[in-house]
Amino acid sequence: MCKNWRDISYLQCGTERQRSVYANLRESRVLEILRDSDPVLVSTVCVDLDTPSSDLDVICEARDLDAFSIFLSSAFGSFRGFSIRRSDGSPPAIVAQFFHDSWEYEIFGQNLPVERQNAFRHLAQIERVLGLGGPAWREAIRTLKLCGLKTEPALARCLGMEGDPYEGVLSLERLSDEELSADVWRMSSMLPKHR
Repeated sequence: MCKNWRDISYLQCGTERQRSVYANLRESRVLEILRDSDPVLVSTVCVDLDTPSSDLDVICEARDLDAFSIFLSSAFGSFRGFSIRRSDGSPPAIVAQFFHDSWEYEIFGQNLPVERQNAFRHLAQIERVLGLGGPAWREAIRTLKLCGLKTEPALARCLGMEGDPYEGVLSLERLSDEELSADVWRMSSMLPKHR
């Protein structure tokens, strides 16, 4: 089930929106421009859980945040709606946003390998749950998202998790596929029904 998220070719065979993202990524050259920072698309569009307001989240390894900020401003400052800020989380990050055609991008850089960044780890666990739960889980999560929940809280609700949903999704890493499958199966009858 472990997809190579660095190879975006899967998008060109996916949904209409995934194909649109693939074309936009190729035309904008965002991943090519960021190649020295090990960029990975981690948007909900990757797992077909996007909504009309979803953006394209790209995470990067940025060893020097000040230099990364300067680089992003130089590379993407002319794109529509460009903004950049520093997030003082742990670890700190640089976040840039801009539009290319109809897609909004959010570039997120931390001094951390992308596989260790929470967005990458969340995406891997969401893919696991969807792989084990199938279309009913995708529809239940999408329904909750259309009602205003973010992806991780929607997944946590479907799994009956208590507490912080973002930490809860990370805690799934400790479960084997068999253990996670048992949880998915146990919660299937309690999934929110879609129309």
